[in-house]
Amino acid sequence: MAGVKANSNTDRISELKAFDETKGGVKGLLDSGITKLPSIFHSKQLSVDDRKVASDDVQLSIPIIDLKNIHNDSVLRAEVIEKVRYASEKWGFFAVINHGISDDVLDRMIDGMRRFHEQDTELKKKLYSRESGKKVLYSSNYDLYHAQEANWRDTFSCYMAPDPPTPEEMPSVCREIVIEYSEKVMKLAHTLFELFSEALGLNPNKLKDMGCAEGQFLLGHYYPACPEPKITLGTSKHTDGTFISVLLQDQIGGLQVLYDNQWVNVPPKKGALVINIGDLLQLITNGRFISVYHRVIAQKVGPRISVPIFFRPYVQGGKSYAYGPIKELLSDGNPQIYKEVDFKDYLNHYLTKGIDFVSPLVKFKL
Repeated sequence: MAGVKANSNTDRISELKAFDETKGGVKGLLDSGITKLPSIFHSKQLSVDDRKVASDDVQLSIPIIDLKNIHNDSVLRAEVIEKVRYASEKWGFFAVINHGISDDVLDRMIDGMRRFHEQDTELKKKLYSRESGKKVLYSSNYDLYHAQEANWRDTFSCYMAPDPPTPEEMPSVCREIVIEYSEKVMKLAHTLFELFSEALGLNPNKLKDMGCAEGQFLLGHYYPACPEPKITLGTSKHTDGTFISVLLQDQIGGLQVLYDNQWVNVPPKKGALVINIGDLLQLITNGRFISVYHRVIAQKVGPRISVPIFFRPYVQGGKSYAYGPIKELLSDGNPQIYKEVDFKDYLNHYLTKGIDFVSPLVKFKL
């Protein structure tokens, strides 16, 4: 049996390499006319995850928080802070509206990512890489050789702060809107980190002063229509290796959040952005704010386009960052449950283990 397993693993690696070397991603597979998915995309997770998906007629959805007038109405701001606290402790996810970024900018950002992924494959191939240190790259499945299963998804990625690429390094088809959108999301993130700080009972600038908004990593996911959506996933169950993630999604849907041991759909809402707590914010809040599992289902319709922006430490410059639970949040009744972690160690663990359905934070518990 051991020999059979070894041969199976060898076949799988060969299949992964063959797919990787096309540099065409899953869109390239679809464009080639496939009607059956290669075995590397077959999801073991779907077959063992028997948690039900909450029906849409059940009144179960992530909180929606209106940020209108929070800078000039103290009573309103206090109400919003309470809503942020509740959402961060109970859901790990919420949506924001009236966040200061116009629908026009959001639409142009989605269109920019569509243009990038739908341009001539030979142009995209120039950016295809698995070197994590590159500021701008395109790939399919960052964890292709580490994960237990490949996902039906291609990705554009770009480090936008604190050391962004030059305009010349960025693809011309989406350069202007990527720069414009990332600047606007950075401004929103500063507001969000103030709200998170106040929701924890801390100085409004606490999380910003800790560098939580310093590193900004933009992704542009492209999920083509899938010929066999019942046997694969767009993105497997995972948590984010961030302080927070700010997600823009188009109107197709597919995102699901694990809440109360069931999968809850997060349907698109025009003009809204989805915010979720990442592992690093769970760690520094000593588990008070929760980083929860989420996934993206594959669908017959497509492409689905989403643009998550990750706020996490920027390690490309060689700088080291250590994070542990914030001392002001600890007490005899709330003792420290996580070690202090060097972010490089955390990120190395996150990237090399791939999406394996287990939270990376487990490794760093005391």
